[in-house]
Amino acid sequence: MLQRDYTTSQLDVLEAEAIHIMREVAAEFERPCLLFSGGKDSIVMLRIAEKAFWPAPIPFPLMHVDTGHNFDEVIDFRDRRSTELGARLIVASVQESIDQGRVVEETGRRASRNRLQTTTLLDAIEEHEFDAVFGGARRDEEKARAKERVFSFRDDFGQWDPKNQRPELWNLYNARIRKGEHIRVFPLSNWTELDVWDYIRREGIEIPSIYFAHTRKVFERDGMLLPDSQVVQRGDDEPLFESVVRYRTVGDMTCTGAVQSKAATVEEIIEEIAATRITERGATRADDRASEAAMEDRKREGYF
Repeated sequence: MLQRDYTTSQLDVLEAEAIHIMREVAAEFERPCLLFSGGKDSIVMLRIAEKAFWPAPIPFPLMHVDTGHNFDEVIDFRDRRSTELGARLIVASVQESIDQGRVVEETGRRASRNRLQTTTLLDAIEEHEFDAVFGGARRDEEKARAKERVFSFRDDFGQWDPKNQRPELWNLYNARIRKGEHIRVFPLSNWTELDVWDYIRREGIEIPSIYFAHTRKVFERDGMLLPDSQVVQRGDDEPLFESVVRYRTVGDMTCTGAVQSKAATVEEIIEEIAATRITERGATRADDRASEAAMEDRKREGYF
C-alpha cells in the first residue's frame, strides 16, 4: 500500500507562517512597505515576499534607512537585487536628516549614526504615508525584541509601548489603526539565526560576500573587531591588524563588529552557528551595549 508522508519540516512551517503574515498585511493595509537593507534577514524576507505573491510582482515598495556609513558590499547587493526584481527602492538618508537639521551628528571616538536612523525612519513613514512596515527582527536576537508581537503597534508618534500591544491568538492579527498610527510587522519573529541560514542553504539564496570569511584590516575595541574605515574613528591605542573575519550581522560600520572565522561557505557558517553560545547582536553590536535596556530604549523612540 502506498504510504504518504504529510509531515512538514520546521522550515516549511516557518515559511508558511511568514507567507500568511505577508498576505494578511497586503489584504488589510493600504500602504505597506518592506525594509530592505541587503542584510541576510531582509534578503530572506524578500524571498518570502516573492513566494507569497508569485507570479505577480511584490505589491509594495522596499525601503532602506541608509546611515551613509554602511558596508559597500551590502549597498551594492541592495541596489542590484532590487533592480533584478524590478522593485521600487526608497532610500531614506540619515545624511539628509543631518543636513536638514532634523538630527545632530554625534562626535568623538564612539560616535555613530545608528541612533539617528529613528528620526529618518519616522520621517519617511510619514512622508510616504506607510501604514505597515515589514522588518526582519527576530525574537532570538535580543531581549527587547523578544517582547515584540508579530504585529507591533506604533502610536501616532511612531513610538512602541510594550504594555500597549494587542493579543495574538493562533494566526489572528489585529490590523485596526487610526490615521497617523502604523504597525511594524515581523514575519521572521519565530525564526532563529540558524533557521535563517538553513533557509538560505535550502533556497540557494545569494547573500553579500561580507558574510563569508575574508581578510580585512580591523582593530579591537571592547572585545569587538571594528573595520578600518574613514567613518570609524580609531584611537592611537587601537592598532590596526589583518585578520580573517566575517560578519554575522551587518549595519552601520561604526557599531558593527566582525568575528574571527574561517567559515567560507553556507554549510561552514551553519556548523559555526550551531556550536556558538553567543547571540549575533551580543557578539557584534556596540549599540546594544550602551546599557541593559539599550535596544528597548531605542525601540520606545521608534527604532526598528
